[in-house]
Amino acid sequence: MNDFVAGAVRLLLRVVVIAMGLVLFASLLVAALVLALVWVLRAGWARLTGRPVTPWVMRMDPRTGFSTVFRSTERWSSSRRGAAAPADAGEEAAASRRGGILPGAAQVTDVEAREVR
Repeated sequence: MNDFVAGAVRLLLRVVVIAMGLVLFASLLVAALVLALVWVLRAGWARLTGRPVTPWVMRMDPRTGFSTVFRSTERWSSSRRGAAAPADAGEEAAASRRGGILPGAAQVTDVEAREVR
């Protein structure tokens, strides 16, 4: 009896997994067909109205991401060079916004400051 139940559960599990795979395949196929239909309708409308058929493009320049990161690191590294010892409250306020020095750090006397690595 145990073998029969184990076999039935295995068969049921296989049927469920195959059905899930078929549903996934069908949904991806339908999505691709809808996308193709939209593209054909768009191209047909462009030809009907006499406009050029413009391709779908991804308007992303890979250099944009690099320059964004580069500018971000430049901002943090340039401010760290001048943050060795703030002389007045204006510099201390600017340093606290930057995140390198906490406000009121100059009043702490029970610890020794060390260089950040």
